[in-house]
Amino acid sequence: MNITELYSWLSSFINMERGLGDGPSSAAEEHFKLDRMMILSELAGHPELSVPVIHVAGSKGKGSITAMAAAILEQAGFKTARYMSPHVSDWRERISRGVGSFFPDTVYEKAGEELQNIYTAYGNLQNSSGEPTFFELMTLLFFLCARLENCKAMVVETGLGGRLDATNIVDSVVSVITVIEKEHTEYLGNTLAEIAYEKAGIIKKDHPVVSAEQKPEVLAVLQQKARELNAPFVYVTDSVTIPNMQLKGKIYAYNAALAVHAVRLAFPGIDEACIEKGLQSVTLPARFEKIINDPSFIIDGAHTPLSVKHCVKTFCELYGDGGILLFGCATDKEAASMAELLLPHFSYCIVTATGGFRASDSAAVYEAFCSVGKQIGAAGGSTGNTIVLTCIPDTATAIDEVIKLSKEKKLPVLACGSFYLAAEIRKKSC
Repeated sequence: MNITELYSWLSSFINMERGLGDGPSSAAEEHFKLDRMMILSELAGHPELSVPVIHVAGSKGKGSITAMAAAILEQAGFKTARYMSPHVSDWRERISRGVGSFFPDTVYEKAGEELQNIYTAYGNLQNSSGEPTFFELMTLLFFLCARLENCKAMVVETGLGGRLDATNIVDSVVSVITVIEKEHTEYLGNTLAEIAYEKAGIIKKDHPVVSAEQKPEVLAVLQQKARELNAPFVYVTDSVTIPNMQLKGKIYAYNAALAVHAVRLAFPGIDEACIEKGLQSVTLPARFEKIINDPSFIIDGAHTPLSVKHCVKTFCELYGDGGILLFGCATDKEAASMAELLLPHFSYCIVTATGGFRASDSAAVYEAFCSVGKQIGAAGGSTGNTIVLTCIPDTATAIDEVIKLSKEKKLPVLACGSFYLAAEIRKKSC
């Protein structure tokens, strides 16, 4: 198979990202079965155990932290494989060398052939673990690609959770847990403590864990898990200033601190010059990315209240209040909470769907935004004007309307709420 045919084959297994079951479940085990990955990896000869791994879980910041860590390791001379999700423009973004460099097509093709053979062998086994998911097969493909390329390090981002995530077959030398918020409650639990328990599942015995600043109930869970496993606990509470970073916003400086701590623990003695050069080299799609210059059009994958808070703060520092917001999020996100953070800073807001890959109810999101908008509009908001709210369910039409409105009004645009929405905008406008 060529790379297009390979992704088409993988996509035939998509189910988890589209949402499993008919309603919320209290047990992650109903949808996540790590035993499938263990069987698949055993058939593959355990490629995930071939080199040291830095493993990253959390609700936000995973993508930038894995990118920064991989970039530093590349600068230090380690051929590094990086795994992240979702992709924005090209599925190979999920499985890359360092930051932004794809493996040769032949690597994906050879690994894909190997993966198909493993899948066939899996199907011939007598087991009750069920059909592999898209994410599980993509994860194994990553490990196969890294082994084929003889990589010397891997930086791996989890999918939804941690404890039962397909990536958690690794024996990581360092774990990183970013800020934890309420997300994917249908799979991970309804409280922060329950979600923290799932994320803490990536902590490994006797190996250090680096944690971002957390709420008290989250911190208690993470520290307890670290004590149980005799895992040194490194708690990073202070932001640091990183010179000449390409990524905009203070949050990325803080994420850089987490990445640097992880790299230093995993590979002691890395030169400071490699750290600085690595951080300077990092650029990421849909992380406060400007795709149109005049007026400015920024896309960001922020999809939790905290990530949205940092995103809109950076946007307003650069462009002021009163611009245009394009927003779309998946059905499991806190739309009202994000509306409260966003709407006071904009004159126009268009709500749309995320593009179809994740379940998205633009009408419900619009209703949540209208409810918040009425309160803000009565007070004038930060803009001093009533907010004009519109719902355009068709994503392509919404993008066209936003670009047209931006040019007419000469106002900057921020689009956020989903990486899938960012992908649709990039595809249409770049």
